[in-house]
Amino acid sequence: MDYILNRRVLLLNQSYQPLMVIGAKRALILLLTDKVEAIENYTEFIHSIYFKMPLPSVIRLKNYARFTKKEIVLSRKNILKRDNHTCQYCGAHSTRLTIDHIIPRQKGGPDTWENLITACVQCNTQKGHKSVSEAKMELRSSPRKPLVIVHFQKNVKQYQKMWRPYLFMEKH
Repeated sequence: MDYILNRRVLLLNQSYQPLMVIGAKRALILLLTDKVEAIENYTEFIHSIYFKMPLPSVIRLKNYARFTKKEIVLSRKNILKRDNHTCQYCGAHSTRLTIDHIIPRQKGGPDTWENLITACVQCNTQKGHKSVSEAKMELRSSPRKPLVIVHFQKNVKQYQKMWRPYLFMEKH
């Protein structure tokens, strides 16, 4: 049953705006304290001596919460997600990817969404400490800071198909 409580749950504001992804334990506490309502449920159930309830997959706050949009953290994991685990020079889909600075650090290149991309080891080695033009290489796409909704969309797993309508991925 422990694996069930490790499931992720999509939390929506009262207006159905996606707020965040939380753990099933936290979602159950919010349900039991009557702060949210379950919109969609997984097929699994939570059992107790006194009751049985479906494990929520999508929950909605009963009261509107003012929520400042959080920025997506600039991290290796998030850059890999943004670039779909694909080398941005040759298009190789590999598990051995590095993070490359388009403008090298030695030339003042910052650690920003717009300057960091994924690259396979071969392309990163070929580029070295040169700029993209100096190395006579081309980027497959221009790196940008991902939108929060796109970040949510990339986190949807196969068993979370019910999240798709709430993340503007298909009609409900």
